[in-house]
Amino acid sequence: MTDEQERVQPSGVWATAVGVAKVRALETERENALFRDPLARAFATAGGLGPSSAPQPGDEAARLRRLGIAFSIVIRTKFLDDLLQQASASGVRQVVLLGAGMDSRAFRMDWPEGTRLFEVDTAAPLDFKASVLRQERAVARCERITVAVDLREDWPGALAAAGHDPTAPTVWIAEGLLIYLPEDAVELLLARISARSAAGSRMGLTLGSRGVIERFGADAVPGSAASMWVSEMPDDPVGWLAGHGWEADSHTLRERAAAYGRPVSTPPQREEGPGGLISAVRR
Repeated sequence: MTDEQERVQPSGVWATAVGVAKVRALETERENALFRDPLARAFATAGGLGPSSAPQPGDEAARLRRLGIAFSIVIRTKFLDDLLQQASASGVRQVVLLGAGMDSRAFRMDWPEGTRLFEVDTAAPLDFKASVLRQERAVARCERITVAVDLREDWPGALAAAGHDPTAPTVWIAEGLLIYLPEDAVELLLARISARSAAGSRMGLTLGSRGVIERFGADAVPGSAASMWVSEMPDDPVGWLAGHGWEADSHTLRERAAAYGRPVSTPPQREEGPGGLISAVRR
């Protein structure tokens, strides 16, 4: 039986990873792409969101919301790519992608020798991803280690068993993840990250802006992800992270988009508060 025949189709929260892959595939095809993700289209197609997939239903407002979400995915991807490159340049050689989904950074980015990249996710998306990677004959550019575990369970134990060294600096990425976790689970996740982060560790987070759950309906994101959004960022994310021992900077999508040459032409609908793109250093 072929990989394609055995492949379990996406469902639940991890189905949204396929929607993210489609957004990255479309960005990759732009002449002035902010990043190139050669595997994104294969992930999207395998998950039923390829070029021939039916357009999503909805009115003009729903279409504009989807465009807004897609734009945010592009900007956050570039933001975290830059953060990872900066971490590597500072000497960090351990990378942990929490809720890795269809992330292909192990394959599409240049990594210094000795880099170990851990992809933490449940077995279903990791198995789906593995079948696509085999089909594409993809070769990682660093040591890539998959850790199949639910983030609501003892993922630190599973990560340690896979070879993660908490005494060496780590760069942690939680992209498009925290909004799906209740606030107590977010606190636990951050406490667990902090307990395994040596001085000099880095972290990149994406947080849901205040009011995002009310502003976006369930038709806003591929996979109806908005219906699963359960938490938003703290009012003071920098202070929140300082309480966990991290020195953080907060950036808005609008600010980063302008820096990347993709300025948002429309005025903000409301006064902009703290940004949902977070970079942090463990002191």
